[in-house]
Amino acid sequence: MLNVNICGIEFKNPLIAASGTFGFGREYKELFDISRLGGISSKGLTLNKKEGNNGLRIYETSSGILNSVGLQNPGVDGFIKDELPFMKSLDTVVIANLGGGTIEEYIKGIEKLNDTDVDMVELNISCPNVKSGGMAFGIKCADAFDIVSKVRDICKKPLMVKLSPNAEDIVKMAITCVEAGADVLSLVNTFKAMAIDIKRRKPVFDNITAGLSGPSIKPIALRMVYEVAGAVDVPVVGVGGIISSQDALEFIMAGAAAVQVGSGNFIKPDICIDIIDGIEKFMIGENIKSLGEIRGII
Repeated sequence: MLNVNICGIEFKNPLIAASGTFGFGREYKELFDISRLGGISSKGLTLNKKEGNNGLRIYETSSGILNSVGLQNPGVDGFIKDELPFMKSLDTVVIANLGGGTIEEYIKGIEKLNDTDVDMVELNISCPNVKSGGMAFGIKCADAFDIVSKVRDICKKPLMVKLSPNAEDIVKMAITCVEAGADVLSLVNTFKAMAIDIKRRKPVFDNITAGLSGPSIKPIALRMVYEVAGAVDVPVVGVGGIISSQDALEFIMAGAAAVQVGSGNFIKPDICIDIIDGIEKFMIGENIKSLGEIRGII
């Protein structure tokens, strides 16, 4: 009933733990049965190990969570050696989220991931919290086309490209990435935002700006997914403020093939299970036999 096929990969259900809030699943494995998830997108990886940004990295506001982690990660080699075997033991689809500072870093990272049993690569051209690369590739269509096409030329895995809501035109950006070879699109990443410490008279974050996520961005993310799903002929994965089965169903009705849950994992660690169960309950109550019956009905 809940299964989803994306690029030939069978997901048990449309729930994917989003990159950035789920690590590699180790901490969550102590809290619930991770094999129930449709998939996991890894912590954002870079070619080489990164320590992340200095200063405060997470800050809760009245409108959502701001983060400025800066892609702290063990590097692609560290991921392959220490984290991937664990993730593959979880009996769910494993997606490697890959970021970078230069095109050359992305390409070298892809070359290493090609030789692994990662199921899919999510190309992160939308991280707002690194000073070079990151979101810089996801703002202008020409830059996005350049990196996606070069990665597509060598990538042996299904390629999902994660879009930034800060793109100049989200629909044009989506179409550009598909023309460059993206097999799947995921959207949206966090919104560029900021907070100020009024006692110190300074920005909360050393980088001044950070990425905003959480329920406050959901209506905007939903609109973007709706517009993009109607403009491209590849699967779209909806991301942005999903904390309930109703939220997830809204994204699916807007055209999403699957959804990712990010900040919700901080609110309730097993929230993905609640959402999966809620979707199933809704479908049984409404006599819906498959998600295809309601996907994109708006």
